[in-house]
Amino acid sequence: MLRRICTNSTSKPNVGVLMLNLGGPENSAAVHPFLLRLFSDRDLIPLPFLQGGKHNLLPRYIAKRRTPKIIDQYNKIGGGSPIKMWTEAQGSAMVKRVQELCPDINLSYYIGFRYAEPLTEDTLDQMDADGIDHCIAFTQYPQYSCSTSGSSFNGIYRHLINRQKEGRPINMTISAIDRWSTAPLLIQSFKELILKQLEKLDPKERQKAVLLFSAHSLPMKVVNRGDPYPQEVSATVERVMEELDFCNPYRLVWQSKVGPSAWLGAPTDDAIKGLIKNGNKTIIMVPIAFTSDHIETLFEMDIEYGEDMKKEYPDANILRCESLNVHPSFIECLSQLVVEHLQSDGKTVPQMGLRCPMCTNPTCGPMRGFFSSRELPDAIQSSCQASIEEVNEVDDLMSIASV
Repeated sequence: MLRRICTNSTSKPNVGVLMLNLGGPENSAAVHPFLLRLFSDRDLIPLPFLQGGKHNLLPRYIAKRRTPKIIDQYNKIGGGSPIKMWTEAQGSAMVKRVQELCPDINLSYYIGFRYAEPLTEDTLDQMDADGIDHCIAFTQYPQYSCSTSGSSFNGIYRHLINRQKEGRPINMTISAIDRWSTAPLLIQSFKELILKQLEKLDPKERQKAVLLFSAHSLPMKVVNRGDPYPQEVSATVERVMEELDFCNPYRLVWQSKVGPSAWLGAPTDDAIKGLIKNGNKTIIMVPIAFTSDHIETLFEMDIEYGEDMKKEYPDANILRCESLNVHPSFIECLSQLVVEHLQSDGKTVPQMGLRCPMCTNPTCGPMRGFFSSRELPDAIQSSCQASIEEVNEVDDLMSIASV
């Protein structure tokens, strides 16, 4: 349970939480720029044909070719991605909760998307212009992958270096929350949402329902490089099932494959078909690596794997667990992670300093060294960290009062 933090500080440092995510186009006009940035990202697609960067014509060709299809998909879920809307709602609720617990800082949230506006680099400039003293780069991917969180952190590192080279360094200090795949309140949030979905079923059907945890897949080339994402997603699944006391059969599957190369499997759609053919009539999909609704949940899961597959298998009951969005326990999770970070020295976990065994990205090593060496400034710690004696004194008084 989170405690209110008591301090004697008279000054209030300005702390900004930079919520990092992939982003998504809010309307049809934003789809092509989104895809162009995505397919031009050498951290996400580390292939030789992208070495020309923004001057390479192939990403433009791929983006132009895929744009009509992706626009059609977004039109089927309301015309655009809701990820910014959900991130704003999460950020607002998180700030409100953290300010209740840590009133001696001025806390704000900012959004930094990798491929959609507001772009991370632009947001860093805005935070600096706003007079933020310290930035907490908070990845909204619970499970770390070099293709997602790693790309965002690389983007931050490059921008900081570029600003320095231009003679206009960013003045605010920075630290990072780089992964949180087994955070207790994250696990609790998934547990509550799964139980909510199970309770909607007939008791006889409930016990037989297969929990199908689905996460965004990765190319096997990335996996074989030593990316930690598969093991971190697996850790989340196992913790959730432990909390559920392994009440139902389950599997971890992978969605959103793009292109002809080998990707991590089993694919979610193939797994659903196979389970149904094997006699499993009730399947509950759980979006285990997504923190809000977006095209992967609303189109892929709800339409492609749900509505369309029900036409092929009319006797099957294919359901989806609600996304985390602004579920109360999840907001408490985000808040707790920020408060714990503010109470700590601000260092990343040891994993952050370890490059993948087969890594060849020239930015990855310096980026990891940079973020692994970041610490929370003394002024922030002194404003936000309650002493053990102070907490114990409050606990003692409360204990006495309850007698």
